[in-house]
Amino acid sequence: MSGIRMIVGLGNPGPEYEKTRHNAGFWLVDELCWQFKGNWRNEGKFHGDVARVDINGQDVWLLKPMTYMNLSGQAVLALAQFYKILPDEILVVHDELDLPPGTARFKQGGGHGGHNGLKDIAARLSSPAFWRLRLGIGHPGDRNEVANFVLKKPRGEEQQALDEAILASLRELPRAIAGKMAEAMKALHTEAK
Repeated sequence: MSGIRMIVGLGNPGPEYEKTRHNAGFWLVDELCWQFKGNWRNEGKFHGDVARVDINGQDVWLLKPMTYMNLSGQAVLALAQFYKILPDEILVVHDELDLPPGTARFKQGGGHGGHNGLKDIAARLSSPAFWRLRLGIGHPGDRNEVANFVLKKPRGEEQQALDEAILASLRELPRAIAGKMAEAMKALHTEAK
């Protein structure tokens, strides 16, 4: 497979959302940007904050859409079209209700599982073939509570488990970026249970 050229962290802009479960994607790309000495800058034409980092000799674009979750695809499409990045060269990092906190999983393609950010990205790219890095946040147990749950802060032990899953994911990202996704998946899926 070709490598990953663009990593998108999903979340909502604004201080009121900063520490909510729905912003787990932002947390990971912020840490990645810091680790690889990138600098975020707001880019109107890409509808978000953008940084370019060098990860083991490969240029990678980092993106945090500032459109709010439901319109994330607007930013992804704008950056992908401008730099001619294909769907299978994109990794979208997002919160995942169907995995417990502390779990992280790579996956390519598939449905959106009700996640509005993924739904909009797949629609705008006209393809679900992009990669996902699913960060488990757990489920409130009642689907009527989901909207409320994702927009709340994780409990202390959940936050700790999420932070550990993010660190485990960051250790495997260089392999994924280099196109060694099978190796990265095996290592991550063994490590971040």
